[in-house]
Amino acid sequence: MLKSAASCLTVIAALLPPLAPAADWPQWGGRDARNFVSEETGLPASFRPDRTDVTNSVTTLVPGENLKWSAPLGTQAYVTPAVSQGKVFIGANDGLVDPARFTKTRGSVLDCLDEATGARLWRLVIPMLRTSNKQFNYDDMNLGLCSSPTVDGNRVYVVGSRGDVLCLDINGQADGNAGPFTDEGHYMWDTRVFPDKPGRFDATNTPPLPPPAALQPGDADIVWRYDFIETLDVWPQDAVDCSILVYGDYLFVCTCNGVDKSHKRIPSPQAPDMIVLDKRTGKLVAVIDQALGTAIFHGDWSSPTLGRVNGRDLIVWGGGDGVCYAFDPRFEPGLGGAPGVLKKVWWFDCNPPQNKFKDGQRLPYNKGGIGPSEINSTPVVANGRVYVAVGQDSRHGTGKGCFTCFDATQTGDVTATAKIWQNFDVDRSFSSAAVTKDGLVFMADYTGILRCLDADTGKEYWAHDLKGRVFCSPFCADGRVYIGTEAGRLTVAGATREKKILAEVRFDGPIYATPVAANGVLYIASQRKLYAFQAGPAQPKR
Repeated sequence: MLKSAASCLTVIAALLPPLAPAADWPQWGGRDARNFVSEETGLPASFRPDRTDVTNSVTTLVPGENLKWSAPLGTQAYVTPAVSQGKVFIGANDGLVDPARFTKTRGSVLDCLDEATGARLWRLVIPMLRTSNKQFNYDDMNLGLCSSPTVDGNRVYVVGSRGDVLCLDINGQADGNAGPFTDEGHYMWDTRVFPDKPGRFDATNTPPLPPPAALQPGDADIVWRYDFIETLDVWPQDAVDCSILVYGDYLFVCTCNGVDKSHKRIPSPQAPDMIVLDKRTGKLVAVIDQALGTAIFHGDWSSPTLGRVNGRDLIVWGGGDGVCYAFDPRFEPGLGGAPGVLKKVWWFDCNPPQNKFKDGQRLPYNKGGIGPSEINSTPVVANGRVYVAVGQDSRHGTGKGCFTCFDATQTGDVTATAKIWQNFDVDRSFSSAAVTKDGLVFMADYTGILRCLDADTGKEYWAHDLKGRVFCSPFCADGRVYIGTEAGRLTVAGATREKKILAEVRFDGPIYATPVAANGVLYIASQRKLYAFQAGPAQPKR
């Protein structure tokens, strides 16, 4: 039964967290609460990328509309860009690396672009982590980088496609090679194949490195590196896609632990699902109080969120077991140099009973579009509440989902007490929500249905079929909602209670990354290009 906000939320510390102002967009979700809403205004009312027309065997380039610049990426791109300090950070696979310098390994790149022109300032190349282990199903789909970068001061933090946390100098090698890590000449050219045996990454099994390559000013500068696959024996499923949360001097990181190629066995059930690193040194300083272990359905893919509730900071994260957790970010150092422990404050099972049981029997995972799901989306914390959906690997197809709003002010197992409302009409979803100051929630499911819901009651104001699968999240700015599809269509709707479809714009490939805006510019990444649109006269393009 739907409950009023008054009966469910007795104590609210504050109104909605501050929205991202008309300024930089330095991380996934713009700000720590991961709410995909910005106060940007003056974005172009209409826009269009360049296109090529062919008439009677004559090819004509038709210039785009309000296109400031575009930049080539790779052949697959899933990363939502970050914009900070005059730079744009975007990732892709290594399909367009310079073959004169780098070997294409089905690895990835992170590009730093000039915000004004789109020119590349520096590039990090991450070769594929290759093993002969027949059960290690990791980074073998040519996805490229899947972690959206986080910019904090003069540092860029990202989870690399080799299963490592990387701290990068925002200026790259142009201002020298900052330490303590100075071995980029080996890292970006590492094409070794690791053997198929236990301890596959330890020193006794490590093949010798080739000679280091010479660095150039346009290369990335790695300040430090923490390899959680090697150090913690994590087994990521398919890819790592956590976007790092910076809290004070610490980084909160999901390790994306999961199943092996059997898609049934968890090889490392004791590996920590979330870790905390010192952002200055990369040292491991804490782990969650209990690993999810064999409760993981398929993999951990959610990114952590910072929630400020009743004057208290919480690290909110969606688990691979379908449970949303809150952890106290304060921790005591472990004894004898061991990592400290993040203690749970509350937890909420986001799979409703009908998604887990039928006729008193537990439903299996991933069979016939029914059964429970993990949390792939990032929880959004707004007004003392959490908004979050459940979902599965896209290769599992469609199936029953659930979108939940629950009270974040309680403690312990709050599954039975904290629910404010749930929407059972939605399919499985990868998307994070956008919660506006007007009390609207925009969310999309994998089947491509965009919904506008009431933030207090869950009432559906409208729904729209986007006619394409959805991997990204809806983004609200300037009174509009922007969302892309796998079919390469970008839909613009009014961020209102009344359904208003304002535009549908075709792009040159699937749109897996979430649109964002910063400093008056709208950024949309297709699989092959990043586009920057700005109202007014078009700027010279590269």
